[in-house]
Amino acid sequence: MNHKHFLLTAVMAIGPTRLALRYADDQAFELDLGEVINKHPTLAKLRDPDVFAQVEPDEWNRGVVFAGDDDLALASDNLRAMAIEQSGEFSHQQLLVWMAHHAMTLDAAAAALDVSRRMLAYYRSGEKPIPRTVGLAMLGWEIYLLRGSEHAFEYNAAA
Repeated sequence: MNHKHFLLTAVMAIGPTRLALRYADDQAFELDLGEVINKHPTLAKLRDPDVFAQVEPDEWNRGVVFAGDDDLALASDNLRAMAIEQSGEFSHQQLLVWMAHHAMTLDAAAAALDVSRRMLAYYRSGEKPIPRTVGLAMLGWEIYLLRGSEHAFEYNAAA
């Protein structure tokens, strides 16, 4: 899978836990990895600012590696998804998780979100950004299931 939108063209440390990323589709993102570093013990070495600063694209431009240590490698698609989510948007990974959580096929998910199968495939692959309306529809689906379909969208007169 050599999609342009997952090929890195540049990466640079811009803080003790922050990266600037540029992809082959000319999209640029900033990402804070502080939470990820603290959550995963295998990344503990990245708490050292000198190690973190030694970031570069891997040999295939499909991820980043820190200080030349393959144990400190992160995939470019995951980095892009995290950056998108940190900016308040919806990522292709959120869509994949949502579909898996509800055991939905592409056709079923497209019908539930009221989008074409082709467009949903673009969103799922990360090739096109997920519109806020589609992301909010995924969240609405969760609420709909939690509250029960017969009461999901009742007007609350007390509100």
